[in-house]
Amino acid sequence: MLDRIGTKWMSMAVKVLAEASPGEVRFGELQRGMTGISQKMLSVTLRGLTRDGLVGRRVEPTVPPRVYYRLTPLGLTLVEPLAVLRAWAEAHMVEVDLANRRSEEEAAVDA
Repeated sequence: MLDRIGTKWMSMAVKVLAEASPGEVRFGELQRGMTGISQKMLSVTLRGLTRDGLVGRRVEPTVPPRVYYRLTPLGLTLVEPLAVLRAWAEAHMVEVDLANRRSEEEAAVDA
């Protein structure tokens, strides 16, 4: 489960959908709110969130079809834990980057 909800795109999708809650978001709006995500990766992410019961999907039978997404009650329970995790990551980003650089330098010396 952590592999599925811990990804960058899943977390960002939940954040954008939470900001719209209790409303719905169309695919294009969601993509604009998730800078850097490709259409394919957003589709894969939304399919996973929908399959896991975290996101609801509604299709209007128009041409072309209008597809709307929203967090389910289960998805809403994930908003706070992900916000805490994002805050931790932001607070410790510099330390983690320094540790990564040190590790890379040590690996280069050992090579």
